[in-house]
Amino acid sequence: MPHPIEVIGCRPAPRGVDTHTDIHQAAVIDTIGRHLATEAFPTTPEGYGRLLAWLRSHGQVLMVGREGTGSYGAELARYLRANEMTPVEVNRPDRRARRAAGKSDPVDAYAAATAVLSGRANGTPKDRDGAVEAIRALRVVRASAIKARTQTINQLTSLTITAPAATREHCARCPPPS
Repeated sequence: MPHPIEVIGCRPAPRGVDTHTDIHQAAVIDTIGRHLATEAFPTTPEGYGRLLAWLRSHGQVLMVGREGTGSYGAELARYLRANEMTPVEVNRPDRRARRAAGKSDPVDAYAAATAVLSGRANGTPKDRDGAVEAIRALRVVRASAIKARTQTINQLTSLTITAPAATREHCARCPPPS
């Protein structure tokens, strides 16, 4: 009886302004690096379920390499952990290597899976939940609010400088923003 095949699945997250933010491109390679299959899945709970079932249909899944587990891939990383899969953080390949191999989602997916197989990718993605994530979210919102306030004050100051004399005098009597 032949041994069941062991596979490594991978899906790089869209980067920058990639228009495929609603699609995860998955790729499967075997333990010697042969490309077995690639397919796209929607970024929905149903899509994650189909992706995992598709990976498992190719054999025993050893690991799932992912780019962007802290951004576009955060929900898929949570889904994989909830289903007892081991997500592995994959760094984006260097630009020269990407130019040489060409840019496409399937090529990127295979490259990420190969990085997991070779051991170049071995990071454990952050959970992105709990108290630390809540504090991070509050800090991001606070920094954004401070920046918006500063921009508004600067715009009002600029408008006051170029306003007619009567308006400038009226604004000079107003208390500064707090």
